[in-house]
Amino acid sequence: QVQLVESGGGLVQAGGSLRLSCAASGSIFSIYGIGWYRQAPGKQRELVARITSGGSTNYADSVKGRFTISRDNAKNTVYLQMNSLKPEDTAVYYCNADYLAYLYWGQGTQVTVSS
Repeated sequence: QVQLVESGGGLVQAGGSLRLSCAASGSIFSIYGIGWYRQAPGKQRELVARITSGGSTNYADSVKGRFTISRDNAKNTVYLQMNSLKPEDTAVYYCNADYLAYLYWGQGTQVTVSS
């Protein structure tokens, strides 16, 4: 069992930055792949970025060059650094942890980017 808690969301102007954190507890964090997803009102949840247990990363095309995902296994935390934010980045951001057949979600954190 893994518990995930996101934090760091908020209101920011376009062009600004935020850093989201996903803190995990309850299991061996380092074995999990961790993904950041987002869901805007009326839209499906979409993958933003993911980092594997080995540190490999992938990003949605819409955030490449602006967002960076990283992990600190000693702190059981994954970060999403978001720069050059745009109004279209406004959404609830969720992190998830996956390992084999196991999948866990956090409760989400709101990010609002004003124009």
